[in-house]
Amino acid sequence: MERFFKRKSSLGSSDSVGSSRTSSSRQSELDEVLANLQADPGLRIRMIEYDANIRDEVRRAYLQKGPCQPRGHSFPQSNISGLNRRFIPQWFDEFDWLEYSVSKDAAFCLYCYLFKSNFEQVGSEAFTGAGFKNWKKGRERMKVHVGPVGSVHNKAREAATNLMNQNTHIETAVSKHSEQARMAYRRCLIASIKCTKFLLRQGLSFRGNDESATSSNRGNYLELLQFLADNDEKVKDVVLENAPGNLKLVAPKIQKDIVNACAGETLDVIMSGLKDRFFSILVDEARDISVKEQMAMVLRYVDDNGHVIERFVGVQHVTDITSSTLKDAIDIFFSSNGLSFSKLRGQGYDGASNMRALVAVAKKNIDIASFFTTTNSVVNHVGASCKRRDALRAQLQEELVIAFENDCLITGRGLHQETSLKRAGDTRWSSHYGTIISIISMFSSVIHVLQMIIDDNPNDSAGEANKIQREMLTFQFVFHLFLMKAILGLTNDVSQALQKKDQEIVNAMALVKSCKEKLHWMRNNGFDALVEEVSSFCDKHHIDVPTMDEAFVLPRRSRRNAPIKTNRHHYRVELFIYVIDEQLTELDDRFNEVNTELLICLASLSPNDSFVAFDKQKLLRLAQFYPQDFSDGDLLALDDQLELYIHYVSSSSDFSDLHGIGDLAKKKVETRMHRAFNYVYLLITLALVLPVATASVERAFSVMNIIKGPLRNKMGDQWLSDSLLVYVEKDVFDCIENEAIMLRFQNMKPRRGQL
Repeated sequence: MERFFKRKSSLGSSDSVGSSRTSSSRQSELDEVLANLQADPGLRIRMIEYDANIRDEVRRAYLQKGPCQPRGHSFPQSNISGLNRRFIPQWFDEFDWLEYSVSKDAAFCLYCYLFKSNFEQVGSEAFTGAGFKNWKKGRERMKVHVGPVGSVHNKAREAATNLMNQNTHIETAVSKHSEQARMAYRRCLIASIKCTKFLLRQGLSFRGNDESATSSNRGNYLELLQFLADNDEKVKDVVLENAPGNLKLVAPKIQKDIVNACAGETLDVIMSGLKDRFFSILVDEARDISVKEQMAMVLRYVDDNGHVIERFVGVQHVTDITSSTLKDAIDIFFSSNGLSFSKLRGQGYDGASNMRALVAVAKKNIDIASFFTTTNSVVNHVGASCKRRDALRAQLQEELVIAFENDCLITGRGLHQETSLKRAGDTRWSSHYGTIISIISMFSSVIHVLQMIIDDNPNDSAGEANKIQREMLTFQFVFHLFLMKAILGLTNDVSQALQKKDQEIVNAMALVKSCKEKLHWMRNNGFDALVEEVSSFCDKHHIDVPTMDEAFVLPRRSRRNAPIKTNRHHYRVELFIYVIDEQLTELDDRFNEVNTELLICLASLSPNDSFVAFDKQKLLRLAQFYPQDFSDGDLLALDDQLELYIHYVSSSSDFSDLHGIGDLAKKKVETRMHRAFNYVYLLITLALVLPVATASVERAFSVMNIIKGPLRNKMGDQWLSDSLLVYVEKDVFDCIENEAIMLRFQNMKPRRGQL
């Protein structure tokens, strides 16, 4: 018979979206489809183009997300019948099925998009095809679209209700769950959710190497569930061996679904807090333990109380870190969460292709790059084993005792604690400064440990130690050491300040200005003092000091045809001045002349010293930088409002002792004056929204090393993002009730158990 009839695959057409050949590959493809659902109704593919086997899963995912309603979007005007008309956001409140496409400036119906293809009575394509755009008759046409009881729209709405109500499903009707079975399932699910929430908050792994019944350690999830059962008889009666064989809720897929439900509820709370406020995004990328590029994103906004809020919203795997790839990933996130670019007021990026750290700038000099390579080798080699670390501590303690006996040691509480060489980190500028400080303070101890390695036995390790020791016992290394200590010491305060969540851009600019002034002074006046400090250190450790006026000899290089230059020229011009100039150039590039006017205008908002920086004309100029938020009429109103504003805040005791724009915003909300001076408060909000640095994103990458470590290096991208979101935003996650997580989990797909 197969000569005449081709066997039909149960998975549907091979060219439809979501089709696959095996159940496992179909599940992975389904997960990918669900993770990349298009939120903008004007950009979605038709429902009939999805494979028939996954359509209900796609529909359920869209219904869980709800209609795309970008309420904060600036809806454009269109000329209709000689008048400018636009979409009215109040229609969202009247028609809960209504969606709006930012890309097409058109209205759509969510229920008809999902279920209209199920009915033979097709009807109009106004709210499903190209979209509805006749804003002149918007409300009337929407009412017509809803129609009578038996209309296509109402049939589609009923189908959506039935899909989400699992009590109406055939599987539920056949199984005939008793009330006792429902209560047992609910209790079992709540116990599983409690275990999941605990493991997520602590950043612990779920699974074990051996989860069999005879294993002594079945993994954190099963062990914690067993602990709950041992301490609660009601839980014990419904979980693990006492649960139905096909409803134990311990499978890895169930665990991932519960984690996804937790992350989904957390993200919903974050997005509801954002509402239609102005916000900025902070984006950075880093490699995880599996050497996969992960892009993290943080949203920054001002809440109802005037507080600056930064919320981590997840990571996404990207194939590269080019601007186009990052833009595509940001577009997907905005689309899937209903965010509008019209509310975006600032962007902060970091990474190798966008913003180089100050240490990386210094490494443009080959000698400095070699120096940092040596310092890394020192830390790695000396700390390679417990024996070497113990020897380093013992030698350091011996030197402290000798210094104490010779009465040349300053004593006091908290001084001279046991320490070790600090390792430089990828996400902290100041960690390099800490590494340099530790090498200087432990220099002789490090040399002693390296000599011990050399004397132990001649092997590759001894050869490497000999090479490192010879490099350290040179004037060039010590000069590099103290040069970078001086430069990073000046920039360390800026580095620490920019890593604070609540850092304001005005304060950051003041710190940057101070840092640049110090670097300029050091460039012009600090070389001789640096050479004197380096020479003193070299004399103490018996290192030869070259004469500055003698010819510079490049070590291990031929002198033939080498340019003639003095040691002073090499160390002052080619190193000292060059590295400082690169630092100044980097700071100028980050805070260039293009932004200078904006930042000067922002400084006029500062309440410090009784609003001494207030300048009406600069604030009016600041408002002109935001033409979307201040019309010509708004600018005239702001002009009048500023006169009354400065008189009020200058004479009010409530505003007499404020430090920073953040304090000003909080005080205005506290005294309810943000409503009276609404235009001024809008300026303050726009100033606070501007990102200063991507420290919040970098902290998320530090957390990523906790969540996805060497023992969990095969975590999927979605599971990593969900786990990371919940772990970082614990304060939001703690406010979510188990009931909300349970309902989201239950509505993800058909479940054997019913609530």
